Amino acid sequence: MAASVWKRCVTAAVKVKCLSPSLSARRWMLSAAYTDTKVWEAREKDPHNLALLAATMDRTYDRNLPVSSLTVSRFVDNISSREEVDQAEYYLYKFRHSPNCWYLRDWTVHSWIRQCLKYGAREKALHTVKNKVQYGIFPDDFTFNLLIDSYIKDGDFKSACSVVEEVMLQEAFDCPATQILSLSALASYRAMRPQLTVSEERALGASLLICGLQQDNTVGLSAQLLGNALLGKVEMLEGIHAVFRGMPLFWGRGYLGRALAVMEGVAAASGDVKLSKDTLDYVNDLLQELSSTSDSDSSGAESAGEEEEEKKEDAKDEDDQAEQAKLAQYVSRFQELSSQLESQGKVDSASFQASVVALAQQNLAAAEKPDLEQYLSRVQAWGAENMQLIKREKEMREKAEQEKQERLAAKAAAQQA
Repeated sequence: MAASVWKRCVTAAVKVKCLSPSLSARRWMLSAAYTDTKVWEAREKDPHNLALLAATMDRTYDRNLPVSSLTVSRFVDNISSREEVDQAEYYLYKFRHSPNCWYLRDWTVHSWIRQCLKYGAREKALHTVKNKVQYGIFPDDFTFNLLIDSYIKDGDFKSACSVVEEVMLQEAFDCPATQILSLSALASYRAMRPQLTVSEERALGASLLICGLQQDNTVGLSAQLLGNALLGKVEMLEGIHAVFRGMPLFWGRGYLGRALAVMEGVAAASGDVKLSKDTLDYVNDLLQELSSTSDSDSSGAESAGEEEEEKKEDAKDEDDQAEQAKLAQYVSRFQELSSQLESQGKVDSASFQASVVALAQQNLAAAEKPDLEQYLSRVQAWGAENMQLIKREKEMREKAEQEKQERLAAKAAAQQA
């Protein structure tokens, strides 16, 4: 087991070449104690036959009656193979589209992610998380952390960022461990210099910005700078509506201006906060790219067809065009602020990713401790609630059986009379 974990750590480090060899990959991932399944496996079980549960649910749905959350929970808890994961996905979908959809238990969501990881069906976990409206899978911070960490350990930073995007959409960055893991995934993925679509840049920018707002240090401020810049790029190219739609973002134009405000804040700060040099370089390249794109659009405007011009007008309103006109000012102001930060010694030579790894090495172990304590109490509370539901189900069945016997007895008495 130890050899396997070490192999995955080495693989992840090799995939991201910009990491310094002196930095330990181990501490930007969760510890063995955090990911250990002993606490979860030690809880009181409620064993059931999946075939019988499936037959019961099918009959119930055929009669247009609601399936209980307890039945779905039992099905997920008793998964014992990869094939049964697929079956459970189907019944989670059915339950979500039933009258009882709001009652999917938190421990069922946690158990579902655990079972997917256990039986090599991680893509199913990600699919249901990304399609949460269709499946009702809204994980808590501890469950999110397990899923993000599993992708980081395998060096699949793109998928890790997909999970982080869901954390961002749920605005669930309150947990320090989630913040560190998310920043690790985002920084590692960005370091791979992927070719991103506009929608991917928007998701990456929003994730960096919202997560970065939780960290008042070099890492957090660099993330805010990157996030605002990426969102500003989308705003310049597609208009503000393309930025805000479906995102928990402030409805207001000027994301590039907010990126410069981050730089101004660092320049005016009296503390030891800095901005990563590679982050500043990236924003500089982004501004130059936007400038060249703007010049190209201007030079080609005369030859553009009437239909294409109408589409552009529909996509952007006058305020969007006014924001675009500020690009030259933004470029000039960025150069001034960059020089000011350099002269003040507030440009960190370490890369953004290296700064994130250093943050994880310093803070991740401490961040894990309260999470583990809360998880232990949460599992106990889940167990108590589950037992209460089982007791209530038993009482209702006994009551139903008693009423049935009373009806039969009354019917027999009536026939004899």
